Amino acid sequence: MRGTFPLLAAGLAGLTLAAAGSAARVPAAAPTASVTIGFTAPAALEAVLDVPGVTVVRRLPRLRAAEVSVRGDAGAFMRAARRVRGVAYVERAAARMSHAEPALAVAPTGKPLQWQYATTRIDAVPPAVQRAAAAITIGIIDTGADFTAPDLAAKAPRGYSVATRSADVRDVNGHGTFVASLAAGSSTNDEGIAGAGGDAQLLVVQAGRQGGAFTDVEEAAAIVYAVDNGAQIVNLSFGGPETSRTEQRAIDYAIAKGALLVAAMGNEYANGNPIEYPAALLQPVGSNGVGGRGLAVGASTAAGTRASFSNTGSHLSLVAPGERVLGALSSLSSPTAYPRFALPGAIAGLYGFASGTSFAVPQVVGAAALVWAANPQLTADQVAQTLEETATNAGRWNPETGFGVVDAAAAVAKAGGGTIVPADVRLTGTRDGRRVQLAWSGANVSAYRLSVRTNGGSERMLLPSTTATGVSYRLTAGYTYAFRVAGLDSSGAPVTTSTPFTTTIAAPPRAAKTKKR
Repeated sequence: MRGTFPLLAAGLAGLTLAAAGSAARVPAAAPTASVTIGFTAPAALEAVLDVPGVTVVRRLPRLRAAEVSVRGDAGAFMRAARRVRGVAYVERAAARMSHAEPALAVAPTGKPLQWQYATTRIDAVPPAVQRAAAAITIGIIDTGADFTAPDLAAKAPRGYSVATRSADVRDVNGHGTFVASLAAGSSTNDEGIAGAGGDAQLLVVQAGRQGGAFTDVEEAAAIVYAVDNGAQIVNLSFGGPETSRTEQRAIDYAIAKGALLVAAMGNEYANGNPIEYPAALLQPVGSNGVGGRGLAVGASTAAGTRASFSNTGSHLSLVAPGERVLGALSSLSSPTAYPRFALPGAIAGLYGFASGTSFAVPQVVGAAALVWAANPQLTADQVAQTLEETATNAGRWNPETGFGVVDAAAAVAKAGGGTIVPADVRLTGTRDGRRVQLAWSGANVSAYRLSVRTNGGSERMLLPSTTATGVSYRLTAGYTYAFRVAGLDSSGAPVTTSTPFTTTIAAPPRAAKTKKR
C-alpha cells in the first residue's frame, strides 16, 4: 500500500506501537485494510488501538480478538503489532462465500416436488419426535432471512445482525432464507414446504452482506452470538480456501459450549476440488471420516450419488440432497438469482429450486435436531456420530459421499433406542343394503387416498388426500366394488397400500314375463 505510516514497537512493556509523536498522520486518501488482532492481554489491544489511522470495527471479547480498520500501510502496522507483548496473532480478514448455485428446474419425474424430504426419511420420523424438537434451537448464520415467508413466520423466529447490531435481518441476497426454510421451515402450517427440523426453534444471525460475502471475523462474531443465545446446532452454509485463528477460536468456543457445528464442503469440484473452511476445521483433512468436531457436508442427487459440483475429500462426513431442491425464497431476492416457481397449492410465499452444498447442510442440521429431540442426553459428538453411523453407506466411508446420505428416521431410531414402525394402512368395511361404511387406520402416514375399481375396471379416485378415517357411500346395484386406501407421506406420495375391501351389490331380480292369452 502507498502512504506514510511509520510505526515503532517501543515501550519497555511492549504495550505501545509508537513512541509519543513518532506516528505520522495518515493522509485522508490513504487506502484501508481490515485486520484482525488476537490478544492474551487486554492492555495489548488498547496499545495497538492507540495509533493514528486505526479504527475498531468490532470487538470479540469472548474470543479475545478484535477487527480493526487500518488506514495507510497495513503491512507495516501488522509487522509492528505482532511485536507487541500480549498480542497473540495479527491476520488479514478471510473472505467467506455462500456455497449455492441457484437454478430453477422442473421437479424430477415421478417424485414429489420436495423430493428431499422423503429421500432423507424425515417423513418417517414419528410425529412425537418432530414435536419434541421444539426444545432445540437451530442457529442459521447467513445473509439473513425473510421472516414474512410463511414457513419461517410460523416459527416466530429470532434474528440479529452482527453488522448493524440490530434485529433487522432482512435478506436481500436470498441465500439465508432458502437455507433457513430447509432447516427449520414449519412442517405443520399447511403451506409451502416442510423444514427438516420438525418444530425446532429458529435463530437467524446475519453475517453476510447484500452480495452474500462476508469475512471470517463476521462469521466468528455470528457463531459467538448464536451459541450465547441458545443455538445448540449451528448451520454454516459457506466457506473459503483459508482459515484464521479468529475462526478457530470461534469454533473452539462453540464446541466448548456444547454446540454441534455443520458446514458445507463447497461446490468447486470442477475447479480443483479445493479444501474449504470452516468445513475442514470440523472434520479434519486426512481423517477419512474418523473423529472430528462437527460435520462437513456434501451434496447428493435424487439417486443418492454425489452431485457433480460437490467437493470431495478425506474431510467429508456425509451428504444430503443438494441438487435442485425446493425451498422458500426471500421476497427481497433477485428473481434472476432465485427464479420463482409457482408451487401448486401454495396460497402465499415464494418458492424455487436451487442447488449447492449450502442446501445440503440445513437438512443434516434438521436431522440433528430430531436426533437430539429423540434423546436429549446425547452430546454434540454423539449426535454427529449417530447421523454418520445410520447414513446410507451402512457404516462404510468413501471420499465421494462420506458415510452416505443422511437417514433421519434411522438416526432417530438409534438415538431413541428403538425402531421406526413401518408405514401401514388397514381398511375395513360393513354393508347395510346398498350402503357401505368404510373405515381405515394407519401407522407412520400423514394422510390417506381412497380409490375404487368397479367391475374390475380402471381405478377411480374418490378422495385424493384426506386425514379422515372413514366415509359412507350408497352403491348402485349390479356392480362389484373394490375399495383401496393408500397411506401418503408428508409430501403427498403414497408409501403403503391397504388390502382391497371388495363388495358386490346384486342386481335386482327381473320380473317374470307372463304370456298373453
